[in-house]
Amino acid sequence: MDPRWMTPEHKAFREALRTHIARKIAPDALKWEDARRVPREAWLSLGKSGFLCPWVGAEYGGSGADFGYSAILREELVRSGSTGLSEGAAVHSDISVPYLDRFGTGEQRQRWLPGCVSGELIVALGMSEPDAGSDLAAIRTTAMRDGDHYVVNGQKIFITNGMSCDLIVLAVRTTSQSKADKRHGGISLLVVEAGTAGFIKHRQLDKMGLHGQDTAELFFEDCRVPASNLLGDEGAGFKFMMLNLQRERLIVALGAQAYSEWMLEKTVTYTKGRKAFGKSIASFQYNSFKLAEMATEAAVGRAFCDRLIEDFIDGTRDLTTEVSMAKWWLSEKANQIAYQCVQLHGGYGFMREFEICRDYCDVRAMPIYAGSNEIMKQIIARRMGLEE
Repeated sequence: MDPRWMTPEHKAFREALRTHIARKIAPDALKWEDARRVPREAWLSLGKSGFLCPWVGAEYGGSGADFGYSAILREELVRSGSTGLSEGAAVHSDISVPYLDRFGTGEQRQRWLPGCVSGELIVALGMSEPDAGSDLAAIRTTAMRDGDHYVVNGQKIFITNGMSCDLIVLAVRTTSQSKADKRHGGISLLVVEAGTAGFIKHRQLDKMGLHGQDTAELFFEDCRVPASNLLGDEGAGFKFMMLNLQRERLIVALGAQAYSEWMLEKTVTYTKGRKAFGKSIASFQYNSFKLAEMATEAAVGRAFCDRLIEDFIDGTRDLTTEVSMAKWWLSEKANQIAYQCVQLHGGYGFMREFEICRDYCDVRAMPIYAGSNEIMKQIIARRMGLEE
């Protein structure tokens, strides 16, 4: 049964996206994984077909669609086999670009959003540093005002789309920590354009999984950025990040759920067809019980996700606690399901030519990024009144 938020328009969007994936993405997904990069043509094709940033207003080239379209985009790209697009497009469309739309001026939105929708501009988000991951208040990258410019110095790491990006929304310290009113005071958001002198795309990182997604280490050395590229008020960056992190964590949770469903679907098909001792390995009681357990967990996760999508579209209440719960629980479940699915594939599950092997490596990052699962539990405990 379809969830309450699903409309005929949502269904049509899903079918169109599936057709696009089958024709334009799936045939080349493994090639892109091996090349460690998605070609620009794939981004442009997604944009031309209306699949990037569908929520952006029509005045900037988007469709003004609700969050349900973002959820569908996230789920279907996970199933495409291309982590470069499933993760890269999620960071672009629903994690980075919302900062430009929500906190940008009219001039900034007109300058950047049309390219974000068309795929001509790929956007990254620069928060994490070598000594500041989940603890965003600890960032050290500085942006000191010098006339009509900010001079940026510092380092960012683990940046999705870092090598491919045309723009990066950069978290910087515009006031020294010693002079800020609070530990998280003095943090601002600055948009830096690729090609700016001093913006150095240092290297693409070699990861356990998510090979098709470029993840980079970036340096900023006396990088002069126009003051007109500041998003919102100076010093308001930490508040802006806290506001947008709920959408980011929901997107991660939806990806984890999609992985769980997709891995289970593939494993059921494989175990029904694989024979041992004269019968399918799915028919052995131990294996059928494992598959039944995973199906139950996936169904519970789907119900949770659909409720959160509906509530997010409604937008009338604070979802911080529920989104934190979804992010940690669903990402942990995805890893547990990945383990069991590899085991049920036997030796073939250890072969990278089988998607389940790649899935196993790809989902491992989910409990780490967008705030580690330990941080998610800390947020939940704090909102329960358990921390003094």
